[in-house]
Amino acid sequence: MHYIDLRSDTVTQPTKEMRDSIYHAQVGDDVYNEDPTINRLEEMAAEMLGKQAGMFVPSGTQGNQICVMTHTQPGEEIILEEKCHIITYEVGGIGRLSGVQAKLLHGNKGVMAPEDIEAAIREEDIHQPKTGLICLENTHNRAGGTVIPMDILKKTYEVAKKHNIPVHMDGARVFNAATYLKLPVKEIAQYTDSVMFCLSKGLCAPVGSMVVGSNEFIQKARKYRKMLGGGMRQAGFLAAAGIVSLEKMTLRLQDDHYHAQLLAKGLNRIAGIKVDMDTVQTNIIICDISGLKMTGTEFSQRLYDKGIKINGGSASTIRFVTHYWIKEEDIEITLNAVNSIIK
Repeated sequence: MHYIDLRSDTVTQPTKEMRDSIYHAQVGDDVYNEDPTINRLEEMAAEMLGKQAGMFVPSGTQGNQICVMTHTQPGEEIILEEKCHIITYEVGGIGRLSGVQAKLLHGNKGVMAPEDIEAAIREEDIHQPKTGLICLENTHNRAGGTVIPMDILKKTYEVAKKHNIPVHMDGARVFNAATYLKLPVKEIAQYTDSVMFCLSKGLCAPVGSMVVGSNEFIQKARKYRKMLGGGMRQAGFLAAAGIVSLEKMTLRLQDDHYHAQLLAKGLNRIAGIKVDMDTVQTNIIICDISGLKMTGTEFSQRLYDKGIKINGGSASTIRFVTHYWIKEEDIEITLNAVNSIIK
């Protein structure tokens, strides 16, 4: 049975062009810095985000954890939004790997206010940890793929520099943010000291994420990557797909956003389902189905029986994510299926 898979943009399969590029890739040993395709990808990523250097990592989670390790010292505190990926989905890694504690702030649709960030920065006090890092997520997954406005991003960076604190961005979907803002991605990255972004979500590569920052930062981060088992050998086969991601797939994300709008508007017209349209900025849709008197798990199972995969859970919320392999006809089929479940 063919399924329409709206669980996540992580389910994307590589395109034919990516598969061909993998087959023909020139490779070497990346731990020796001898893989020409990896080197090219890292240079491209750094250039696109306006940073000095880049580093390929197997996953976004590893990339985030490496960045926290590189920026901080054990015993420090880092500031994060309360529902961000680093806190919610990375297995307590900041405590286990970096030995830091988290200061969690409430965000408005995933966006922390600069004044709240400044208020959370620790004063010099023998009893308190030092604030070692500010982490941002852009776009914000659990808030519904929301984007940090540029003025807030700029003010946050100014607060950070005032207090001599680095800023790391979990930019797993930062190209979606750039598409929404209609800006080059380096305009966003200028207000950060490091950025991690994924190649394997909306950009369709089969494996991999990138970390970018200064030459000094990346040199230090490479040692932590090796420590965590991320030093790979002929990784150019993976990098070849990543190059296609940067050259081609970053230019078409507006299609995914358009399909998300179609789906969200259609869902919002169905009795018992509510979507906060202000959060549908990119390719993620969070729905409140409490009016249907069923859990997300129950709803997702009924859709699965009709050939559609989504993420559910014990709460009365569900998530849809559009991506390269979702077309306009899939949106229509999905809405018809949801309507049939309600009726």
